[in-house]
Amino acid sequence: MSEKPHGRSDAKNKRRHSLLDAAAALFSEHGFNGVSMEDLGTAVGVSGPAVYRHFPSKQAVLAELLIGVSTALLEGGSIETQRAPKGDLALRALIEFHVDFAIRNTDVIRVHDRDRSALSPQDAHTVRLLQRQYVELWVSLLERLSPEADIAELRVRAHAAFGLMNSTPYSVRHRGAANTDRLRALLERMSYAALTS
Repeated sequence: MSEKPHGRSDAKNKRRHSLLDAAAALFSEHGFNGVSMEDLGTAVGVSGPAVYRHFPSKQAVLAELLIGVSTALLEGGSIETQRAPKGDLALRALIEFHVDFAIRNTDVIRVHDRDRSALSPQDAHTVRLLQRQYVELWVSLLERLSPEADIAELRVRAHAAFGLMNSTPYSVRHRGAANTDRLRALLERMSYAALTS
């Protein structure tokens, strides 16, 4: 008897993740305002009204998408900095983590760049808070590597590196696996140079 509710819960979570994946792709291609709840449902094989069992509104889908990606970056980056050896190797591990994340999440990066203004004020505040914490994770690591450096300059370096790494929506598509590997290595080298030069 206990397996049935668990199975329903797993199926519901799977459908929810499928809707978020579909939202990332559709919002990226058509923009937040160009996609309806019906479009989201169609993309995963359910009716538009069925989407409301998982999300109360399209804005809630956008919020979960962008808060989720910001949370994943902060949590993943924290794990990388704690797990990696100290110093330069920790910085390289963090760069590799972010580049990999950016390559795998090009749609979400594009949605963030274009549609984050559609978030509610409260959700926008949450995203900004998570992103500030993520920036400070990088700045703290850079400060340990260059204790004489100005903190404001270290933040500029971090943001410059994010610009490079988050360029993937415009550089990854239509490149193929081999070219993506070359792009990954290029972004890692360029980001390291921006952070340490």
